[in-house]
Amino acid sequence: MAFLQQQPALCLGFDVAKDTIVVSDGNPRTACTIANRVGAVRAFLKRARPDFILCEPTGGYELCLLDEAIRAGIACHRVDLTRFKGFIRSLGAIGKSDALDAALLCAYGRERWAGLPLRRAPNQHETQLKLLVRRRQELLALKQAEQNRSKSPTYRPLTASFKAVIAAVQRQIVAIEAAIAATIEQSADLARRAAILTSMNGVGKTSAACLLALLPELGSMSRRQAAALAGVAPHPNDSGTKKGYRKTRGGRPDVRTVLYMPALRAAAGNGEFAAYYKSLTANGKKPLVAIIAVMRKIVVTLNARLRDNIIPQS
Repeated sequence: MAFLQQQPALCLGFDVAKDTIVVSDGNPRTACTIANRVGAVRAFLKRARPDFILCEPTGGYELCLLDEAIRAGIACHRVDLTRFKGFIRSLGAIGKSDALDAALLCAYGRERWAGLPLRRAPNQHETQLKLLVRRRQELLALKQAEQNRSKSPTYRPLTASFKAVIAAVQRQIVAIEAAIAATIEQSADLARRAAILTSMNGVGKTSAACLLALLPELGSMSRRQAAALAGVAPHPNDSGTKKGYRKTRGGRPDVRTVLYMPALRAAAGNGEFAAYYKSLTANGKKPLVAIIAVMRKIVVTLNARLRDNIIPQS
């Protein structure tokens, strides 16, 4: 992950909506509004020439701004909403308006610029892979919902309908999985990274594709950052003489789901970390705690292998 090396001279906050973008240099009263269109965004960035811009995730409406900023060589960051809202609460701000939101984004960038990872230029294949993996997740959720409804006595007369929908969704899942495989094959970088991931016993092609899409930073982080981003890092809960129970929280839930299956394989006595799991339980660790520890071991190991471009010899 890349970060700014020096404090930006001009930081701007952008509150993005479907048709418009409100821009602030920190003062809500002087905020201006531009159209959320390529031409308008490009002209504004050329005229304002900011050093650093920030925006919130808005379901894709912010991509025009981010793409134009990257094209112009301007550092940009899409904020994590949980952290940004925590920052707002720390200021005691309770008002809500587009101009105020843009000003707060600017203030966030001015204060936290050193620790905010910069967005990199999107890769066409990576973008496509992410869309496909997300779509596969949506289809799996839809299939599960239909299967659950079909088991209810209330819906028994509609069994044929449920079967038809489930079959149609399954066909779409198969098509999406074929498109995922094709997308990885078309990219030399994705194919190399997938080969490294699948070299680990227990990580299959589907899990590798999900990790590439949901955790693209893998291989460019420290071991602690990888564990935290995957949501498997234990956080301290101590106060004074109290030594509280360390719990994992935060991170990306979808990544945790992907890591869970290889960890279960280790718990069953298979895979690279079967011995590690066994040693943890032998030392008194609860099975669930041991599984989470294996998940952490998996993501840290994969991060190191991708960083060093290593495929272990079998």
